[in-house]
Amino acid sequence: MSPSDITLRDPVTARSTIGRPLDYLHESHTLRSWFLTKDHKRIALLYLAAITVFFIIGAIAAGLIRLSLIVPNGQIFTNDTYNKLFTLHGVIMVWFFLIPSIPTTFGNFLVPIMIGAKELAFPRINLLSWYIFVTGSLFTVADLIIGGVDTGWTFYTPFSTTFSNTYVIPALLGVIIVGFSSILTGLNFVVTIHTMRAPGMTWFRMPIFVWTQYATSLIFLLATPVITITLILVVMERAFGIGVFDPKLGGDPVLFEHMFWFYSHPAVYIMVLPGMGVISEIVPAFAMKKLFGYRFVAYATIGLASITFFVWGHHMFVNGESETAATVFSFLSFAVAVPSAVKVYNWTATIYKGSIKLDTPMIYAMGYIGLFVLGGLTGLFLATLSINEHVHDTYFVVAHFHYIMVGGTVLAFLGGLHYWWPKVTGRLYPEAWGRISAVLMFIGFNVTFFPQFLLGYLGMPRRYHDYPPEFQILNIMSSAGSTILGAAYIFPMIYLIWSLWFGKQAPANPWGAKGLEWTTSSPPPAHNFNEQPIVDFEPYDYELRAGGSD
Repeated sequence: MSPSDITLRDPVTARSTIGRPLDYLHESHTLRSWFLTKDHKRIALLYLAAITVFFIIGAIAAGLIRLSLIVPNGQIFTNDTYNKLFTLHGVIMVWFFLIPSIPTTFGNFLVPIMIGAKELAFPRINLLSWYIFVTGSLFTVADLIIGGVDTGWTFYTPFSTTFSNTYVIPALLGVIIVGFSSILTGLNFVVTIHTMRAPGMTWFRMPIFVWTQYATSLIFLLATPVITITLILVVMERAFGIGVFDPKLGGDPVLFEHMFWFYSHPAVYIMVLPGMGVISEIVPAFAMKKLFGYRFVAYATIGLASITFFVWGHHMFVNGESETAATVFSFLSFAVAVPSAVKVYNWTATIYKGSIKLDTPMIYAMGYIGLFVLGGLTGLFLATLSINEHVHDTYFVVAHFHYIMVGGTVLAFLGGLHYWWPKVTGRLYPEAWGRISAVLMFIGFNVTFFPQFLLGYLGMPRRYHDYPPEFQILNIMSSAGSTILGAAYIFPMIYLIWSLWFGKQAPANPWGAKGLEWTTSSPPPAHNFNEQPIVDFEPYDYELRAGGSD
């Protein structure tokens, strides 16, 4: 056998490397080429690997929480262990998965390709942001090794500064460091979108996904410094006794809540807006229709990113706000629902009379819309002063938060992962398994979290594992649903990894979708395009089908 007869195989394409066009995955194969890469696509995969690890850790903690809540009276874990579990779950999921998930993965991979650029504006800063993210996360991992923290993901003072006996400072340092990664990512996206669009790519020819990344990046830049300063002050008060939040030292703990939620409510839209962008790409592709009201969706995106800075006070209705302040924040909380409703209306109108293909990404998108609507409607309950006083700090809030964050962001993340998987890897996954997983996730999610609305309405407070026996049935139902949800998370990990070796080769455009990312090869070449694209078409220019008018 001559050397020319030897067929080299690799885990992504499983085809001959002889005579193969060079793509970003095969430009080089050394560890150095990955960990010192300046290719935005490879950096996106580095982020994907990191956040997947954190998602698994956070999901295991959630499973243990639901295990504890199967029985009343806190019989499985001690109080301290339970407090550390829900803090671990919250810190990992919010700071190290939900906030970075879509911007750092799909945003990194797709924003330059969608606007016709060869790279992000600052490739080295992009790689630096990943290293900062990993460095910050290591502080939290170290915290887990030395004993954990019990303050909850919000780090409320004065408990976090004075009374907690756990390792609060390493956890805070991890979150502070990761914040700098978010700022650099936001800066990179804003500069890239402003300065590196292809010829003909005007603002209103950009895909909605790019609009949402732009709006999210503005929030990164404007809000993240606030939480960074806030958490630095918490560290300084805990370590050196500087009186900022401790009343004994002349501080005010409510000041912490104002500063924390001034960032953290916009952070909700750091998590939500990119998911909305993913759904705005999937729905037209699988309805084979132009996105209804494109400009309205774009304006609603910027509107959401703007109004969200003015509604932080609705987290503090029972904390001594004046009636005037509470009324204003209540009104603004209702107002912020309007841009979200615009998006839902436009997705629904796009689906109406479309040529629907219920492939895996579309099933995730349909599930997202249903769960996001329910989460949004229950948000209006919480914006109502009289109802908020009854359900504040109960499982009603937990259910609402998860309908938005998990039912929204995680379903959008998985929908986008399945939608762009052929583009990222050059491989197709088994469609039947994808559909089963998407349906299973919708069922498991509702069985897990809908009972928590009832528990909250009945008065069960969150953050407690000792509860009256009459709440046990609903808690058992919620825990049973979490096992279904866990299976729905595990299945995609299995068959997506399987597809890297055994999946069919993906064409450039397996879905018949529109957009520049579908005009390049799967996987794309190292510099995205073989020649500079010229944009002379409108976004989502799907041919109108019979009966599918806009």
